Amino acid sequence: MSDDYLSKPLSLTPTTGHDEPRPMRSNVTSASTTFGAPISPYLNYDPRFLQQAQPEFIFPEGATKQRGRFELAFSQIGSSVMIGAGIGGVAGFYNGMRTTKALQQTGKLWRTQMLNHVMKQGSGTANTLGTLAVMYSGFGVLLQAVRGEDDDINTVVAGTATGLLYKSTAGLRKCAFGGAVGLGISGLYCVLQMARANAASNGL
Repeated sequence: MSDDYLSKPLSLTPTTGHDEPRPMRSNVTSASTTFGAPISPYLNYDPRFLQQAQPEFIFPEGATKQRGRFELAFSQIGSSVMIGAGIGGVAGFYNGMRTTKALQQTGKLWRTQMLNHVMKQGSGTANTLGTLAVMYSGFGVLLQAVRGEDDDINTVVAGTATGLLYKSTAGLRKCAFGGAVGLGISGLYCVLQMARANAASNGL
């Protein structure tokens, strides 16, 4: 902008001289025609930057692309509660049908008894499986924090400790039986996981 233009008086009328608006930048024009979709000239960006070509989750270099035990604990506890409620509800419905049929109950009394059986047994089973899931997840998270690793040893130890703790108030024999059940279930789970990994590595 020259000094002569600054020395001219301000005028509100449109000028008819040689002063013409400067053309828009060429990169705006090219950006507005990219992929055939016109965009505003004030949005000077490349639409290719909006494409989600990268993975949604970013992991550190060398980290395993899987969730830890703390992240899995929430889904495990919720799933256990829902599965327990479903199993208990079905069992309660079956027991309610047997009880009401034996007592020859009908009408409102039959509906009340059925609801009582389904709700009582469903909530009890959901509470049991939810408690076991909380214990198992707690032991798993603690072992991972102490050992610094997440492997099958944590799974087996957490399952055994869960069985021992859950039956710890029922006497020494039942406590040992609970630990043996936890050890068997967790060991079977590890064996199935190893078999699946071997099958996947062999391309089966």
